[in-house]
Amino acid sequence: MLRRSFLPLVFASFALPASAAKTRVVTLLGDSITAGLGLPASQALPAQLATVLHRNDPVLVVRGAGVSGDTTADGLARVDFSVQGDTALCILALGGNDLLQGIDPKITARNLSAIVTRLEARRIPVLLAGLKPPAVIGASYVREFTDAFSKLAKAHHLAFYPDLMAGVGPSLRQRDGIHPTAQGARVIALGLAPLVLKAMQHR
Repeated sequence: MLRRSFLPLVFASFALPASAAKTRVVTLLGDSITAGLGLPASQALPAQLATVLHRNDPVLVVRGAGVSGDTTADGLARVDFSVQGDTALCILALGGNDLLQGIDPKITARNLSAIVTRLEARRIPVLLAGLKPPAVIGASYVREFTDAFSKLAKAHHLAFYPDLMAGVGPSLRQRDGIHPTAQGARVIALGLAPLVLKAMQHR
């Protein structure tokens, strides 16, 4: 989240050696958490997720398409470019910067829905990753923001991971209190992996 990068988006894929004909791509569309802000590429979420997935499916490639600072509106603006045509599954992990900016959850919901609709039109399935805001923000906002993800997942019958940062407590976050450390990124990878593998069984 935080600190939007204005450098050209560079795609990085992480996988063990595998036949090109068998390779299947999982794309992580998100913000600085998926971009791995503050971490070397080898310890960021895309690489950590690839490592976990390869224990069960060595032909999977995890492609990072995270841009620091991106809101759901930014993700919508670049989804057609960032999620390439060879993607077998897109993990949609946006919304954190909407939260930090206090954007109306209705707008967040609308943007996320538009992203999913675009991907579905291209026959790219989506695994939606939600976020649970801290209670100090206010009960009504927390409820509406959280519902934006759960309602979208239900409406589109999406694989759903309710809280991207589940299990990533203060000791697993960097000094800013937001972004995961390498160990925190591994916790996220371990949480996402079972859903990714289940979704890929049907691809």
